[in-house]
Amino acid sequence: MTLKPGDQVITGYRDHGHMLACGMSANGVMAELTGRRGGLSKGKGGSMHMFSLEKHFYGGHGIVGAQVSLGTGLAFANRYRGNDNVALAYFGDGAANQGQVYESFNMAELWKLPVVYVIENNRYAMGTAVTRASAQSDFSRRGISFNIPGKQVDGMDVRAVKAAGEEAVAWCRAGNGPFILEMQTYRYRGHSMSDPAKYRTREEVEKVRHDSDPIEQVRNRLLAGKVSEDELKKIDAEVREIVNESADFAQKDPEPDPSELWTDVYR
Repeated sequence: MTLKPGDQVITGYRDHGHMLACGMSANGVMAELTGRRGGLSKGKGGSMHMFSLEKHFYGGHGIVGAQVSLGTGLAFANRYRGNDNVALAYFGDGAANQGQVYESFNMAELWKLPVVYVIENNRYAMGTAVTRASAQSDFSRRGISFNIPGKQVDGMDVRAVKAAGEEAVAWCRAGNGPFILEMQTYRYRGHSMSDPAKYRTREEVEKVRHDSDPIEQVRNRLLAGKVSEDELKKIDAEVREIVNESADFAQKDPEPDPSELWTDVYR
């Protein structure tokens, strides 16, 4: 919501929501998830590696923290070309402890690169709480030694996220160098299908869901603002229709031709 055409986004392998936010089609996302021809990476990238040159979305990346260096490179390209585009590099609290992140911070500030580092702090890196793995768990302060400003944001409040995004993007677009946003959020389910999430209590999860769920916050705010329950049900029905349509598309879309094994490969 704070970007303009030409700005770039890059993220890790939890990338489906970012793609939809960038305007990539639900059909293309779902088809890629199921390895189909109409997928955004022709069915060859799967869940972790979807790209869209049209939308300036430079992928989800399966190697933890790899996208941070690549996102810094996107910002370097902007600086080199003399445009005013801004790159957004998303990564999690676990990736924030990777060495290449700090090499990237150093270069970004040294060369005043237009990159916003968005740290999605969901409190658990796989199954390890940030308090057990991070000496500095205030991730907005991770850029202090490089003179990079940072800000903690309630990542469960869409208004707070948008306001912080506007501030950070404006800072970068004005030529001031990088900016760090720590989005404080939460994941309700396990890290993967094989994760029973026994490292936290059910009560903890339910409390966050009850007190801070971002969709419920918006819903309650709209109801308080005199939007009717029927109007919200209509929106919900429209969303469900998009999801069902994309699932149907993905199931009917053919798999890639075997010859695709030899395309888009660096030699």
